[in-house]
Amino acid sequence: CKLTVMHYGVTKTPSYEPPLRSKTPLWFHVGFRRERAAPIFSTDGLGDKHKFERFLHHRRPSMASVYGPVAYPPSPVLAFKEEMTAAGMGAALVMSGSVRKADPDRVILKRIILTGVPFKVHKSKAVVRQMFFTPDDIRWFKPLELWTKYGMRGKIRDAIGTHGHMKCLFNGVITQRDTICATMYKRIFPKFLLA
Repeated sequence: CKLTVMHYGVTKTPSYEPPLRSKTPLWFHVGFRRERAAPIFSTDGLGDKHKFERFLHHRRPSMASVYGPVAYPPSPVLAFKEEMTAAGMGAALVMSGSVRKADPDRVILKRIILTGVPFKVHKSKAVVRQMFFTPDDIRWFKPLELWTKYGMRGKIRDAIGTHGHMKCLFNGVITQRDTICATMYKRIFPKFLLA
């Protein structure tokens, strides 16, 4: 059978209380097939980019993406988690839903925040360290917008030296105790499990 990236529209079962993390191995019953996969969860919206969710939330529809055999909508989907009980191994129903589509081009993005600390500060200018460690990285990420814990916005001007220090310019007076942050988004894919 052909394998691809499958997307299932799912909701968490109300009877299952513990948190369910992304990439947790589960048994999926999709139509007449049964497979083991580690889903990643994402928002179920209309846009072309979807936000990665670390956990499956109660009463909120989500999209579970897995590597699996091709199935066609609207096949039913049930997911079970293996658990150790007093009687031995058991399975608990953790989520249910239906097949949405087979689409390897669906973009799921994970938000990452890089942080650095001010090394030298003068009014709205600062030398920042510990965000990057080479001048090449600083030049690569120069278009990124910077923001601080206290609400300032800024940009990278240029690299200083060979250890990852950089000159930054902000829209207001920056203090030494502030933290400089940069937000990045990384595309992620489901985890492939060998049966």
